[in-house]
Amino acid sequence: MNWPRDEAKLDRVRSLMADEGLDVLVVRAPDDVLYLTNFWGMKGYDACVFPLDGDPVLICLEASEEDAARTAWTTNVRYIRGYAEDDPRPPLSRTLDAAVDAARDHGRVGVELSLGTQASDRMVGEPTTFTKAWFDAFPDAGDGGALLARARAIKTEQEVARMRIANEIAAGAMEHVRSKLEPGMKESHAAALWQGWVHGEGTARPDVELALPFSLVWAGKGIKTFTATADLPVVEGEPVLFEIWVCADGYWADHTKNLVVGELTREYAELEQQLAQVYTWACGCINSHTSMSDWDRTVRERIADMGYPGQPSHPICHGIGARAHEPPYPHQAGGGEFDENMVLAVEPGVYWPGGGGLRLEDNFLVTAHGLEKLSSFPDGIVRCE
Repeated sequence: MNWPRDEAKLDRVRSLMADEGLDVLVVRAPDDVLYLTNFWGMKGYDACVFPLDGDPVLICLEASEEDAARTAWTTNVRYIRGYAEDDPRPPLSRTLDAAVDAARDHGRVGVELSLGTQASDRMVGEPTTFTKAWFDAFPDAGDGGALLARARAIKTEQEVARMRIANEIAAGAMEHVRSKLEPGMKESHAAALWQGWVHGEGTARPDVELALPFSLVWAGKGIKTFTATADLPVVEGEPVLFEIWVCADGYWADHTKNLVVGELTREYAELEQQLAQVYTWACGCINSHTSMSDWDRTVRERIADMGYPGQPSHPICHGIGARAHEPPYPHQAGGGEFDENMVLAVEPGVYWPGGGGLRLEDNFLVTAHGLEKLSSFPDGIVRCE
């Protein structure tokens, strides 16, 4: 789907640039290139030179010329060769040459000095990394990364529409797995069912060019934090936790959903009831101008009151957009307030010693009246049909 130029988003970026005295941004992270140009590159060799005044310059591989012509919001596109007979350097070196040339006549430059930890192109398996030469080429640059993080925290109508699509795909895939899950099925097979539906049915939508699935699936005692999908079997009465991400044309959904075959065990039923109360409270008290630090502290105190002090070992809220994880990151030792038109992943969880536990997570739009849930799939532990 060719999205129209998002002027509200680009105007906000230029306003922040003017506030910080930047004349041009030079960005290379695939999500930032997407954010400013609507072009989502294949290999992370692309860049955007985004001036305070005038048209942006998109720099991309010659092999992506058709994609750029179809999707980019700028007609000022400069192509670099993936393989050049007279230049043994990797393609990124030619991208850097083109970016330096495009920024040459501008004043103060901003580059992504505080990029963060994740920046993935369409291939995703080879995340974008930055060489020292990239930063050395702009020695007096300001921090465009921090500026873009502030701009991206507040979503436009178009960005929310794009995340709704990703959320719809994630929910559809869960409904598919719900009808197929059975005792004895391996975690990896359940993950493959979910991923196959996302990639196949999601990409087949008329409003999506490419839908990519990512998942961690854990059954029963396999439920832990930050462990890989394995081959434990689905056990009747114990939940199967799906930590899932959908990327639809560069915009993301991030969920944790739970299925069970048969009647839930008493132990899990009690945990679900307790955690659902915390989850409902946590979502219900977020609105514009709620203190992030107070919120994070209070949610963790409520989990401690359940009998699980110090849990969870991961953030319980973060922003989502052109990355699966992006600012804001509410923290009890931090600052800031929630604001209208942020999109958040809220994910309290509890994990038992030796394995097992539960996490609840969905994506929410902060509105003037509280949170709007973006996914249609139920929270809690959902019984398979």
